[in-house]
Amino acid sequence: MHLVPAERAGQRTIDGHRVCDAIAAVGEPERVRAWADRFSLLSDPGRLSLLLALHEAGPIAVSDLAVATGMRDTAVSQALRLLRTAGVVEGEKEGRVVRYRLVDASVSELLRHCVPPR
Repeated sequence: MHLVPAERAGQRTIDGHRVCDAIAAVGEPERVRAWADRFSLLSDPGRLSLLLALHEAGPIAVSDLAVATGMRDTAVSQALRLLRTAGVVEGEKEGRVVRYRLVDASVSELLRHCVPPR
């Protein structure tokens, strides 16, 4: 049980090799926190709807996202601000219109599993 931290080394285990495999799978606390933060972005139905729309439709304007998701423009803008701050989406301005796109590859991969094939 070479991966068990010293403060837990005295605890009883049943399958020590599985404990080491589990510790290796969990990894560093910072990595776990980063994934938990990503999943918290996906946990809100509105944000998830926006991300699914962005994943499938590509660059799209706020008002079009509002129509597609049934959300209000202000709610879409607030959600996109949060997603932009987290580095998940980016906006590109064309005149007065800002079109958003999904830029986080790991979130895109997760969403790929949520969208049924056409």
